[in-house]
Amino acid sequence: MRWWDIAPVLDLEHELFPADAWSKGMFWSELAETRHPRATRYYVVAELDGRLVGYAGLMAVAGEGDVQTIAVARDQWGSGLGARLLSDLLRQATAFECADVLLEVRVDNTRAQRLYERFGFEPVGIRRGYYQPGNVDALVMRLTDPSASPPHGPIDGPAEGPVQGPVQGTTHG
Repeated sequence: MRWWDIAPVLDLEHELFPADAWSKGMFWSELAETRHPRATRYYVVAELDGRLVGYAGLMAVAGEGDVQTIAVARDQWGSGLGARLLSDLLRQATAFECADVLLEVRVDNTRAQRLYERFGFEPVGIRRGYYQPGNVDALVMRLTDPSASPPHGPIDGPAEGPVQGPVQGTTHG
């Protein structure tokens, strides 16, 4: 993800998460931590025919990763794109030398929970009222040893399902 991706990312963010969408400032702040020698963030976008159809982000500090966000356009649900984005984040967590990776997911988002479980994430707790303003609880999940997570193919390799192009990403440093 680069600065020019923020506008289309925000469009998708507001479409998918209207009540608790991230602000432009939040994305700018995250991107500021991706492009220097001691980077602690990694963000990637997925494009199809020039249209942004997904994005994902990871924070890594002191050997622990945290999935900050994953979003896939509704017309791409079931295409395998979410798994490809998560695979890319876990490869980056391994590069960041993370011993484990945490994430929060809405308790009512069973689709995402099933994806995370396929990768080996396990529930470890609940954060009451985490998602505001709706006061929705978050299920906290953890994956120990992201390097051992099931592989799902390279992020820039052939797409599964209807996604027909590479997933565009950035590297750190």
